[in-house]
Amino acid sequence: MQRIEAGAVTITDRRTERSWTVEVAPFLLSPLQVAQCEIGEARGSADDLLPAVNTSWFEAVDYCNRASERAGLRPAYTVTGAAGEGGAVVWDRAADGYRLPTEAEWEHACRAGTTGPRYGELDEIAWYRDNSGERLHRGGEKAPNAWGLHDMIGNAWEWCWDVYDAEVYKDYRVIKGGGWFDEHWSCRAGVRRRTMPTLRIDDLGFRLARNAS
Repeated sequence: MQRIEAGAVTITDRRTERSWTVEVAPFLLSPLQVAQCEIGEARGSADDLLPAVNTSWFEAVDYCNRASERAGLRPAYTVTGAAGEGGAVVWDRAADGYRLPTEAEWEHACRAGTTGPRYGELDEIAWYRDNSGERLHRGGEKAPNAWGLHDMIGNAWEWCWDVYDAEVYKDYRVIKGGGWFDEHWSCRAGVRRRTMPTLRIDDLGFRLARNAS
């Protein structure tokens, strides 16, 4: 995993026209999205090196805990109840296990010290509607950002830990990054979308984070 140093990021929500700045502590982030072979299921494709899309937020949380247990780490999440049926997830922020990045961590890592909408030329860094052939691609085929992270923009959207807006959208979670079927304007570091945590769809996956030791 790549160590991401501390910093600050300003998040902007176009729906509410609000902006806020978040301080980010050092953390670790995988340079690639979790692949289908790591999940252990074909996910509807013969190529198990593709990102593990069709994975709900609850399933991503479960995978984080299982990966932590295999590695001898303390799981980050406590899960009670069934997904989508009143189930709740509590994050132990002191745990050293794998977890989803927060939205602020994700955007800080994606930008990699840049301030524009993207960390490079879109065709060089991302699979999106104009160049993807309208399909998912293996991770790592496009150029990484300056911190060694691939596919932070394009190919597959990524789950973040955060609730988007509990007052309006209840338990909907933030997704970031854009996907293989998105137009160029959706493939920007600052774009924030939301969806229900039970959703499984073919352009939404995740990558692993950990607290820095």
